[in-house]
Amino acid sequence: MGKFAVIAILVTSLLVGGGIWYAQTRGYYAPADGPVTLTLASPDGALTTLPAQNVEAIISNASPLGFRACFQHLLDVSTLGEEIPVILRTDPGPTIAPDWFDCYDAGYVGELLISGEAVAYTAYPNVAYGVDRVVALTGDGRGWAWNELNDCGRKAYDGTPVGEACPDRETYEPLIEGSL
Repeated sequence: MGKFAVIAILVTSLLVGGGIWYAQTRGYYAPADGPVTLTLASPDGALTTLPAQNVEAIISNASPLGFRACFQHLLDVSTLGEEIPVILRTDPGPTIAPDWFDCYDAGYVGELLISGEAVAYTAYPNVAYGVDRVVALTGDGRGWAWNELNDCGRKAYDGTPVGEACPDRETYEPLIEGSL
């Protein structure tokens, strides 16, 4: 009788473990639907739409932080800020993507940012409440995008009063899907 109980516990544990693994790595992610465009935010709040090619993007239905994208661009990144006003990110932190999303490697993107081969910009501030979309661009035409918490998001999620600089959570309108 004891053997059957042990086997039942092991089988149940394996099934639950497999279910948790699937949910965390595949279940909550789906390809982003429709055409996706690249935007860059300027300090005055305007968005500039720029061409992006070969876009691969995933989005999570469980969290606003679950967006990742890879793409190619035709921008001269050395002129960004002069010709196109942009908001530089001083301490971007690429978020880890599921292993099966091959084009996005957070460690590699982080190394490119540290070495200066890539530069990060705010693509869309407050894409969801307290979350900014960040884009990293290289001079050779590669780009990656992800969502990360902004100051309002960090305060909102750790329980600190957000203050008047943050948008009103009750009336906030999130991003229209399809923008990087």
